[in-house]
Amino acid sequence: MTSDLVVGLALVSLPVAFNLVFADLARTFDYPDILRREPGEILARFRAGGTALVVRWWAFVMVALAFIPVGAAAPEVIAPGTSAATVAVALAVAAGLVQAIGLVRWPFLVPELARRHADASATPAERATVELVFVAVHRLLGIAIGEHLGYLLTGLWSVALSVTILSAGDGPVPSALAIPGILTGLALVVGSLEFVGPNEARGWPLAEKVVPIAYIAWSIWLVGLGIALVV
Repeated sequence: MTSDLVVGLALVSLPVAFNLVFADLARTFDYPDILRREPGEILARFRAGGTALVVRWWAFVMVALAFIPVGAAAPEVIAPGTSAATVAVALAVAAGLVQAIGLVRWPFLVPELARRHADASATPAERATVELVFVAVHRLLGIAIGEHLGYLLTGLWSVALSVTILSAGDGPVPSALAIPGILTGLALVVGSLEFVGPNEARGWPLAEKVVPIAYIAWSIWLVGLGIALVV
């Protein structure tokens, strides 16, 4: 089995796995809309989801981590040894790590917070403290690391990989596939600015709308790259 085939199959499988887990969380946990609700409601819904919901979040973390080897291998298959490929490899590692760090709170920290919040012996002050911890962690790991840095680095990786495709000339991937990669990458960079600057408190509505569309387009682009490598 050649490297092109292995990486191609991985590029097809990764977005499929990502979207399956995402859709499952949307169905069972109303994700990501639930993140706009009050902390107490989020924790109660999480608690009600039980072990099955925790496992779903763990699977999401694994998908994020899987991006690291796949994202790092792709540029080395398309244009090995080039400067663009080296940059893309570094961005793949960084993007996968921040996405995983941003998500890992759900299967390991949030269950404990949900238990403490649901404890019948907890006082209103203790529940308020749990909610404050949840909000603080959500702002740091979720918004700052997972979303801002995750979207930003994933977008930059997409642009770098597209430059790698162009630098390969008549390589294993058609040069035309670089264009959607650049466009979706830049869209993700724009989406990463949702909670930056004057929009820090409530978010930038335009970026909020751009991200879901960009990720769908990005997923289709990855599948296209994978198919190009396989055939």
